[in-house]
Amino acid sequence: MKNQHQSRLELFVSNTQRMKKSFIWQNTLLKRLSALFYSAENREVDCDAIRDSYELIKKSTGLFSAFRGNSAMSLAALLSLSKNREALLSDTLDVYETMKKAGFRSSDFLVVAAYQIAANTDAAHHLNAVERAKAFYDGMKKEHRFLTGRDDYIFAAMLGLSDIDIDVGLDRLEQLYAVFKPEIQSGNGVQALTQVLVLAGETTGAVSRLLKLRDALCEQGIRLDKTYAVSSLGVLSLLPTDIDELVGDISESYEFLRKQKGFGPFSVTKQELMIFSAALVAFGNVDDIKNGILTAAVSTSITNIVIAQQTAIAAAAASSAAAASSAASS
Repeated sequence: MKNQHQSRLELFVSNTQRMKKSFIWQNTLLKRLSALFYSAENREVDCDAIRDSYELIKKSTGLFSAFRGNSAMSLAALLSLSKNREALLSDTLDVYETMKKAGFRSSDFLVVAAYQIAANTDAAHHLNAVERAKAFYDGMKKEHRFLTGRDDYIFAAMLGLSDIDIDVGLDRLEQLYAVFKPEIQSGNGVQALTQVLVLAGETTGAVSRLLKLRDALCEQGIRLDKTYAVSSLGVLSLLPTDIDELVGDISESYEFLRKQKGFGPFSVTKQELMIFSAALVAFGNVDDIKNGILTAAVSTSITNIVIAQQTAIAAAAASSAAAASSAASS
């Protein structure tokens, strides 16, 4: 394992521990996700900045706003990494309202989708990005009525931000879905996977490489071909790194994290830990790309794809937990 990757793993652990101490009552998964955001940038988590951003969200929204829901912690962490969090939150709120007017429904996923658009383009292009996102979403809904839902908002937003032709992108989504559906037994997972691959643009041998990677990971007991984890396969397959090296790095990352305080089997599920391990390996490879050590295999920022993917996973998991809690108390 490379020294810089080992350092990022240690940073993620220490960031997670800081989040745990500073935000006792917050969702545990969302605290780990916030720690991941900071670790992606090789920064020590700033709990005060996250708390200030959280308070800014509360001051800027109503009591029953979706911005105060399960997405609040993730958004606060993302805002805290910005040099101008007030302006970014204001833009996010504006985009959120624009997306609702376009036909998107209020949800934690829409909050993050609005943030993606606000953070990655200027105000003059917000409306175009929203309209493109809605076109992509409607196209997916037309083909997969029961699979496509609010959990697709984030990637729809990222597709809207891209320069991918809408018809071409939707056709590519369907082509990839037809290829992977017989191979991976998770409809929602396959749809998320196709979204990641389409965002990456045309990548030579992407399908065969992904399936080889899946099989190599499975041989090591690492299953990333289930529901929330499937999109991780897509991200990893885009990295211009030898498959055996990727598998080794993920396996070593998993084993290292599992031994750390707060990452034992009673604290973190195997699936979640594998997803975090895959994300940290991806971030390490992004560093190599930036340093010119590797050749970039994708035109879209891998970091943004990973953040979108991880946030979608966290939002889905938090929503499921909230629903289960509500059902248990009723």
